[in-house]
Amino acid sequence: MGRHQPVLRRRAHRGTARRELRRRRGSPTRRCVPRCGRQASMRFRSFLASTLLLAACGGSGDESSGQFAAPADPRPASTIRMAELLDNLAAEVNEATAIYRNDEYVALLEASRPRFGMAMIEHANKLAVQLLRAGRTEDAIAQIDRLAEILESAGSGSEKNRRTLQRLRGLAYLRLGEQENCLIRHTIESCLLPIAGEGVHRIERGSRSAIEVYTELLGAEPDNLSFRWLLNLAYQTLGEYPDGVPERYRIPPDVYDGEAVTRRLRDAAPAAGLSHTALSGGVAMDDFNGDGLLDIVTSSWGVHDPLKFFAARGDGTFEDRTTAALLEGLNGGLNLNHADYDNDGDLDLYVMRGAWLGSFGEYPNSLLRNNGDGTFEDVTAAAGMLRLNPSPTAAWGDYDNDGWLDLFVANESRARPRPCELWHNNGDGTFTDVAADVGLDHTGFVKGSVWGDYDNDGFPDLYLSQIGDTNLLFHNDGPAAENGWGFSEVGERAGVTLPIKSFPTWFFDYDNDGWLDLMVATFAEFDGSALHQVVADYLGLPVEAERSKLYRNRGDGTFEDVSVRTGVDRVLLAMGSNFGDIDNDGWLDVYIGTGEPALGTLVPNVMLRNEAGKRFVDVTASAGMGTVQKGHGIAFGDIDNDGDEDVYAVMGGAYSGDIYQNILFENPSDAHWVTLRLIGTQSNRSGVGARIKVTVRSATGEVREIHRTVGTGGSFGSSSLQQEIGLGRAAGIESIEVFWPASGQTDRLVGPPMDAVLRVTEGRGTFDVVPSEPIRLGK
Repeated sequence: MGRHQPVLRRRAHRGTARRELRRRRGSPTRRCVPRCGRQASMRFRSFLASTLLLAACGGSGDESSGQFAAPADPRPASTIRMAELLDNLAAEVNEATAIYRNDEYVALLEASRPRFGMAMIEHANKLAVQLLRAGRTEDAIAQIDRLAEILESAGSGSEKNRRTLQRLRGLAYLRLGEQENCLIRHTIESCLLPIAGEGVHRIERGSRSAIEVYTELLGAEPDNLSFRWLLNLAYQTLGEYPDGVPERYRIPPDVYDGEAVTRRLRDAAPAAGLSHTALSGGVAMDDFNGDGLLDIVTSSWGVHDPLKFFAARGDGTFEDRTTAALLEGLNGGLNLNHADYDNDGDLDLYVMRGAWLGSFGEYPNSLLRNNGDGTFEDVTAAAGMLRLNPSPTAAWGDYDNDGWLDLFVANESRARPRPCELWHNNGDGTFTDVAADVGLDHTGFVKGSVWGDYDNDGFPDLYLSQIGDTNLLFHNDGPAAENGWGFSEVGERAGVTLPIKSFPTWFFDYDNDGWLDLMVATFAEFDGSALHQVVADYLGLPVEAERSKLYRNRGDGTFEDVSVRTGVDRVLLAMGSNFGDIDNDGWLDVYIGTGEPALGTLVPNVMLRNEAGKRFVDVTASAGMGTVQKGHGIAFGDIDNDGDEDVYAVMGGAYSGDIYQNILFENPSDAHWVTLRLIGTQSNRSGVGARIKVTVRSATGEVREIHRTVGTGGSFGSSSLQQEIGLGRAAGIESIEVFWPASGQTDRLVGPPMDAVLRVTEGRGTFDVVPSEPIRLGK
């Protein structure tokens, strides 16, 4: 580290967030291996891959000898070898060109300081930026001051250069306020827009200084919407909004208030032991140890960041079982999902790595088999799935209805084509990539992938969202295709190719008509205008950015764009997203994690409530879910067994210092419900792809249908596979119908109870009531 030890680091001595911030700031310089050409790089990868394959084929994991043996590593040999591969690939990256490993980049810059000329100025500027991105904010502020002195003494202190430094300084002061308050002195109201109550900063120096800087910047650029937004945010953190904001720069309060009111969800993560602090990542919420309680697994995309497994204790708190689950060393992973791929009744995990890293994204994904005893094993190589590609998203679905879940893996293609993969499940623990055979070996910058049987023909179809190109809908042509099983691209004919810059996507039946509809959310323009575009949209001003799309299924193979009519045509900067029913009224709502890597893009996550399939209204503020930190993996699930869906959100950004606590929004709904746990016999064990129709009657005798399809939800976040279905104010359930995809059979259950958990087994036509008691979250 440099001479200027940050005050934040010296004070950060209590709490998880403090330890994590200190760990990242004080990271030792890791081994830097230059990238030495494609041929040598490929030889290196081939060698490492061969060690994994050796383990898969029964090679010994114990190569030690001598009198004094180290304690035995309890992890399986295949897991150890994957961990070694990940470590070696992380070391091979040249940090000078890896823009997100800022702590290590800082170490390189501090080790070599030019003393003269433009080289010194460029170095000083790089160091200031990288210190800020690495989370060493006070060091960054000191470096900005030093850079100003260097520019002045070199005769380069122009007004343009001074304003550039002021922009950086204003951002640094905002970050200082975030770190000293939202991160280190975190409360359950921290960073929730509009900021109030315990969210108001106790240590004011960061926001006070930021206000001075942004007021000055606005004096020169009064129409700069980004500066206005951040100025208003700084005043909110001090409890001085709106009256304290100069009128000409004030953003009206109704911009933050949303369109409607709903019950407030509180953040139960700190009390429950789930406020893990890390970078952007994925989440899977489900019962991973077979005790009937939902657990949490998270990933973090930093190449040295571990998977975390939090097991429910049953008393409202969670235990970190990462080490006991033998998951140590399986680091990194921007996305994560789960499925029972081997039909043994235990839910397995799939970790996706390498996304957004370009030529440095040659990382393996991990297939983690659940051993049924609370442990996992990395079986990627043994399953035949070891590849080195940047993979942002993957989706489980039984495309050929043979009762075994297959896996589609999307890859990012840039200069080098990296075809997507379709792994056919062989039913013996291994997979075969058949993407080229069936027409799914697409190359593009894919960001979202989801299965859904949009035409109700019994075969799941595949939708891909992309950045920089039209989106794709692949119709599953089934076994009757001309050359055997195949898919045909029908996106343009179906009318679902937009937006061009899209990210998360999902199929869901938002209007309960029995036909899957499609949501596609937009992302950033990558030209520095992202925050400006979002603010302009909030203010009702014209924007150039694309808006998100909701496509209603017409039932004839085509979709209608209902984005404007339903109120989802917004500039969202969407990343992690998912859907569920936050008010248990039987209509699916949407929660969208927002942001982009830039530290100053502080925009709230968005909660959209479905109003009876007619429109979606923004209830973010009243629900208390509008955190301005970077929203990534999102999962819905009834984690406290009270019948409504709670929401877990993985926060934190891309740069190594942009860490934040994850959030668990506890749902207070009191409407009726039923939860279904499906067991497939001919179909896959978890019933993924099964279609459910619940018919309920009201107190006045009115009958309505509620439709669901079993799955983990959207493309960035993995919700529980049990179907938690809100029934609103229904007086009773008339019937439940379950269509099973592999057998083609429909089981009809008559007169099941409300407010109960039901186990439904394929082909039986009956149900079992599963005992379930609500749990109070927190100690």
